[in-house]
Amino acid sequence: MVTMSDVARLAGVSKMTVSNVVNNRAGVSDPVRLRVLEAIQKSGYRLNVNARTLKAGRTGVIGLAVPEVDRPYYGMLASHVIEAAKERGFHVAVEQTGAAAEGEAQAIAQSHKLQFDGLILSAVALDPRDRGQSWGDFPIVMLGERDFGASIDHVGMANEAGTRAATEHLIERGCERIAIVTGWTLEGVHVVSRRHRGYAEALEAAGLAADPALTALSGMHMGHGRKAIRELHASGAKFDGVVAVTDTVAQGVLRGLADVGLRCPEDVRVIGFDDIPEAAYLVPSLSTVAPDHRWMAEKAVALIAARLDDPARRPEEHTAPYELVLRESTR
Repeated sequence: MVTMSDVARLAGVSKMTVSNVVNNRAGVSDPVRLRVLEAIQKSGYRLNVNARTLKAGRTGVIGLAVPEVDRPYYGMLASHVIEAAKERGFHVAVEQTGAAAEGEAQAIAQSHKLQFDGLILSAVALDPRDRGQSWGDFPIVMLGERDFGASIDHVGMANEAGTRAATEHLIERGCERIAIVTGWTLEGVHVVSRRHRGYAEALEAAGLAADPALTALSGMHMGHGRKAIRELHASGAKFDGVVAVTDTVAQGVLRGLADVGLRCPEDVRVIGFDDIPEAAYLVPSLSTVAPDHRWMAEKAVALIAARLDDPARRPEEHTAPYELVLRESTR
């Protein structure tokens, strides 16, 4: 069996340096790290994870479970989580839940089974209180916009405040008939209902009537945004502004406007939510609500680490700061 000492001799470094590279610790220069990695590959060295787990009580791996891995937002989120985890010496295993309670519950079960040190779960359907779940000492941080109460560590976004600010921006730009293109239902407490609430609050504060005909319940993909605009236009509804529940939906909204011969921003101003990287490169570039995604990732990883150090500490609730990023779609 190839040992860590064998790798150290092959790479011409100390055993401690090999350990630092294997455990992704800081303090090793890039050339030395590369030399050690090459020595590991040539020697066929394999880390005995079970032995390390028994010795340290940890695997150095945390899970990240998201609804869909092919959505721009979740790709961006994963990148930030991986970066934040690396700073604390963790590796990240990513899996997809399908935005279903069953998939989210399975992600938790797999995290236990694979002996992850913790799990960051972007929850859409799972509610710990509804299911009567008790997570015990296992570190879990919920991301997402459900109301988790004080039952579990949670990092969320300023959904109501952000969407209210987005709607107020359209009003300041002179929009009087503002539509909202949003998700599947307004019932319950989740990202769709919370962002719709912020939209409605802004209209009410400005003395504008909330016309039910301007609430387009569709879905959370680009195709849903496109379809919603085509249906709004076909219904004869007049609108000069659109708040999209996410930037992904907003991309579909822009395509839908082009389909029906409406110009953005000349005829209809559009604003999204998330500030995914693609938003700045659309034509027109997309105004959006920009939560601090890096802050969210760092806070989630920090909460995992804090739970490992103190399993009995009280759960914490955190809301990410945000800003409006104004681009061509509302000018």
